[in-house]
Amino acid sequence: MAKEIERKFLVADDGWKTGVGETNSFLQAYIATGDDRSMRVRIIDGVSARLTIKIGRELLVRDEFEYDIPLSDAEELMQAAIGIVLEKTRHKVEYRGFTFEVDEFAGFYHGLVVAEVEMKSVEDTPDLPAWLGREVTGDKRYSNMAMATENLSTELGHGLSNPPL
Repeated sequence: MAKEIERKFLVADDGWKTGVGETNSFLQAYIATGDDRSMRVRIIDGVSARLTIKIGRELLVRDEFEYDIPLSDAEELMQAAIGIVLEKTRHKVEYRGFTFEVDEFAGFYHGLVVAEVEMKSVEDTPDLPAWLGREVTGDKRYSNMAMATENLSTELGHGLSNPPL
């Protein structure tokens, strides 16, 4: 069983764009949710798909199981989505030994940009780049599951207008 340990931030400005390595487009839908668990399906660049199960109440550390699935299965599962299908482009940015994943949302959450950094342990203390804004780790409004299953577009629709740390 893998552990997901990550911190999440709003993005304050476009400074991250100079460090982009890999970029992928995602369609992401939740097909089952509970207080402490979720099951999502993700289509990546329109050519591959993954099924992910997350378990745990804390947003900093959760159990995570991921599996490649056939694209046709993912497309069928998307039809059973709870709420909306999230559309986003993920950019990987390397910064001082850590990979920051910057998500630019399209569709329902157009203009929202958030960054996550995955860590190997809760004791990790990554240096934070200047382009990060306020930390939102633990703020359930910024969890993809909440964004997909609740209408948070008015509340979160502020794009890059977040003040820096």
